[in-house]
Amino acid sequence: MTHTTPTHTGPSQNARPKGQLWLALTGLVLITSAASLALAEGDKAKDGEEENAAAAALEANAALPEPSGDQVVAGRKAFIEVAKVLQSPRCMNCHPTGDRPLQTDQSVPHAMNISRESLKSGMACSTCHREENSDEIGIIGGPPGAPHWGLPPEETPMIFQDLSPALLCDQLQDPVKNGNRSLQDLLEHVTKDPLVLWGWNPGGNRTKPPLTHQEFVRNFTLWVQAKGACPE
Repeated sequence: MTHTTPTHTGPSQNARPKGQLWLALTGLVLITSAASLALAEGDKAKDGEEENAAAAALEANAALPEPSGDQVVAGRKAFIEVAKVLQSPRCMNCHPTGDRPLQTDQSVPHAMNISRESLKSGMACSTCHREENSDEIGIIGGPPGAPHWGLPPEETPMIFQDLSPALLCDQLQDPVKNGNRSLQDLLEHVTKDPLVLWGWNPGGNRTKPPLTHQEFVRNFTLWVQAKGACPE
């Protein structure tokens, strides 16, 4: 009598790698989904923080003393002077309409095709623009410099170029557009920030703003006291 050996009906040797591949793909999908969820939650939290900061700035503005009619008139007039400084090359060159900073007193697009894309690629403005003017370290005609040199964030570009004083004022006093700053925060910024102060010590043959820093701060203060009243 011939005996037949039973056929093995378990999983084949080839089936195991396929099963392992399926498990690996499933794990990858789960990890990717979890990462996407975490990023979404992070963005939501950031948005919430931004909204809270903007709301706090608006509350601070509302808490300022109510200006008299004369103060409102004076504040609107003062902002015209403020705008002259903001739209001078020393300020406007880092507040352009597009993603490319401007340079020189003629406010031409930055050489070497520098833009916000440069920053995204890992080349910060501080690569060339140090914390002081190049002249001060013996490099005559080199790049200007001041602490935290750079463009405003892409989300709040704070455009100064080609805006009317009224539109410039509207943007500047809005916390959603100005980086969540209150009017008092803005006054502190233009009074003490080293990058702002650089405008009156630009080095080389660069022109200075049309007002002295003291005159600029005085007009800015009048505008803040008017609770950011804008020219009509």
